Order: sequence, then C-alpha cells, then structure tokens
Amino acid sequence: MPNPETVKQFALIGPTASGKTALSIKLAQQTDAHILSLDSLSIYKEIDIVSAKPTVEERAGITHFGIDHLYPDESFDVTTFIKLYHEVYATCVKEGKNLVIVGGTSFYLKMLIEGISELPKISEETKQKAQHYLQDLPKTYHWLATLDQAYMSNIQATDPYRIEKALHIYLETGLAPTEYFKRFPPKPTITAPLPIYQIVTERETLRKRIALRTEMMLEHGLIDEICRLEKKYTRAPHSMKAIGIKETLAYLDGVYDKKMLAEKITTNTARLAKRQTTFNSSQFKHVIKGTVEELTKRF
Repeated sequence: MPNPETVKQFALIGPTASGKTALSIKLAQQTDAHILSLDSLSIYKEIDIVSAKPTVEERAGITHFGIDHLYPDESFDVTTFIKLYHEVYATCVKEGKNLVIVGGTSFYLKMLIEGISELPKISEETKQKAQHYLQDLPKTYHWLATLDQAYMSNIQATDPYRIEKALHIYLETGLAPTEYFKRFPPKPTITAPLPIYQIVTERETLRKRIALRTEMMLEHGLIDEICRLEKKYTRAPHSMKAIGIKETLAYLDGVYDKKMLAEKITTNTARLAKRQTTFNSSQFKHVIKGTVEELTKRF
C-alpha cells in the first residue's frame, strides 16, 4: 500500500496574472506531481474565458484538480475546498504522485495550514427558523451582535451568507459563535512541512499584464461567454458577481461602452491583485519569494 508520508507537497502563490500557471506546471513536471488549483472562479465549469483557467494544451499533460469541479449555480466555500483537498491527496497517495497547490485565492491555503472548526450539522428545523429570522436582516444582525459582539464585529450587517452561518450555529447549539469555536477549535489539515513559493512582480508590470489579458479575453469571446452564462444561470449565483462578469453584465445593461468595459475590468483586477499581494505578504511566514525567473532556478 502506498505510504501517505511519501507525498511531497508544494504551494505556489501570487497575484492574478503573475505567471502562476506556467510556473506551477514546470514545478509539477520536475516533481512528478498533480496540481490542485486554488482559484475561486476556475473551479466552475463553463466559466472559461473570464476565469483565465489554463487550457487543456496549457496543462501540458499534468492532471489538474479544482478546475471544472462545480457548475456556476452550485455553492462553494472553504469547507468544500478542504473536502476536495482530501480527495486529491488520497489520489496522490494511490498513484504515487506529489502535489502542487497553486492559485490566487490563498485564503484556502491558509485554512489548510491553520484549519477550520468543524461546524455542527444543521437540522431542517433550524434552517427553517433561520429563514424566518433572515427576513429582517438588520434586526437579526443587531440581535446576534448583542449575543456575540466580538464575532459579529467582523461581519458586515449586509452580509446574509455569514449572518446565516452565525445564526445556524446559535440556533442549533445554543452557543454564541465565539463560545462554539472555543469549544471546537480548528484542526490543521496540512501538518507536514510545506514549502511556499511566492511570485513577486512589479506593480506596473503586473498592471500591463492584466490589461493585455483583459484585451485577449475580449478578443476570445468574453462577452458571448457572459451572455451564455446569464441566459443559463441568471445573475443570481455568487459566481456571477466575480470580477470580469459583473463589469460585462453592466456593459450589457448599457452602463459602459466597450472601451470602458476593458478599463473597468483592468482596474478592478489590479485592485484584486494588490489585495492578494497584501494578504500573501501578511499571512504566510518563511516564504520563498522571487520573480518567476528566480523561483524557476530554486526548483
């Protein structure tokens, strides 16, 4: 039977458009590894152009997981990702492969390292009660804040998803979320040594790459793709609010012309890249940093 301890794992992080895809494939080739994508948009089927997911040709024969895993109207959160990680790791053990974890949504990587608390199973009765409370979101938020000011201070009063989660915990267990998480602390998923490589790119260079990628998306049929997605899934799913999609929907509504559409996508993507860089620099320690060229020499 294959030994789980023989699976070597590597992580590659960096802002959007920094060159992670090509570099991760080089790393996977050199280490005989599968790739697990840390991308909150590439995980969806049919969202191809706007997600900039690697094509079959670009994947260069390396098996990729976390791409085309769900439909756009299916829910996805960190617990779904951790379950996927366990499945992928088991596959690596079975096939004698190593694993490269790569992507821009490095919050998921942080959760793999630090762990998350196991949430209680929510009964149908609790779900129905929660829906009743959620009909008056401001009132419910205020009520929860009186029960657990520390926890609710990190949640926006207009965030129904996270308010619902806090509500579920309280209604199901009778414990305020802070108390619940004290009793059920997080357990790390990855406990073995994990080298983390972080791509560093000059801001102006990155913005030029983002602008070029936006132009390529438009040339390759971005608008048609969003039209198809809207017709099939409507604008309701969370995935339809992603950068690149929301701007194109505004263009279809006549809010922007095509030039402004490209500018808006570029600007919002550049802002995302800045947030990703800040997060990566503040949340991970003992990281091996460098340009794509410098990191290539480290493998």
